[in-house]
Amino acid sequence: MERNTMGLLDGKVVLITGAARGQGRAHAVESARHGADVIITDIAAPVDSIPYDLAVKEDLEETARLVQEQGRRAMTSVVDVRSQQALDDVVARGVAEFGKIDCLIANAGILSIGTLWEMDDKTWQDMIDINLTGVWRSAKAVLPHMVERRSGSIVMIASSNADDPDPGIGHYTAAKAGVVGLMKNFAVEAAPFSVRCNAIKPGFVGTTMVGWQGMLDRYAGGEGGTLDHMYAAGYYYNALPTPMLEPDAVARVAVFLNSELAEFVTGQHFFVDAGHSVLPRSNMAAEIPTD
Repeated sequence: MERNTMGLLDGKVVLITGAARGQGRAHAVESARHGADVIITDIAAPVDSIPYDLAVKEDLEETARLVQEQGRRAMTSVVDVRSQQALDDVVARGVAEFGKIDCLIANAGILSIGTLWEMDDKTWQDMIDINLTGVWRSAKAVLPHMVERRSGSIVMIASSNADDPDPGIGHYTAAKAGVVGLMKNFAVEAAPFSVRCNAIKPGFVGTTMVGWQGMLDRYAGGEGGTLDHMYAAGYYYNALPTPMLEPDAVARVAVFLNSELAEFVTGQHFFVDAGHSVLPRSNMAAEIPTD
């Protein structure tokens, strides 16, 4: 079968959560660059337990403008993935405006820091509600339409941390590991209807999520962390000689997974981590026994 690999998503409509900036914006722009019209959603408001500024509505509109620069249509909507009704409504609106939704990129996510046994309930619950349950709700909203059409692709954004614990983000690790399991079950249940579901596990990606002061201090090992500390940490984190990935590195893989090139790919999870997952693990903090 001949395939056009220039516009990999020509004629498709892609719904993206958490698309106001960062990885979500990259997904929107890259999808549009490959020919898709895009439905762009984001909470565009603070979340109490998150210690950095989340996107605002103006960021959402800027993503729409960048999509339109690619010659594609964009629909924006302020959506909290903790609300099933909000997700159901944006799917209904998207189908009414574009006639269909071919692909979902469940990208919305947050990051906070806290030791697991000292963490308050809200910090834990916000993480699970957004990073895991929000992915389930997003897929739940779009799947009836895809099942009816007997066609669709869902890409869930997990993390390399799903396989790689890191002190202070146990709740994040748990949520992202859950996304991988969720993806596999969706893949099994949706396959009879020709709907595919896969996950991407990004590594160290340069976004606001990893660039706020609390994270910079972690990279520095104390207060006063800077971007230089973050870049230095990235070189140790990655196998390939790069301090971190740009968001469009992840978005290009999502384009592939949503395209005809991946028509028989489902139930899989893909590291996009500059080789971090193949680095040898050593416990550099281990103490040598003295007796």
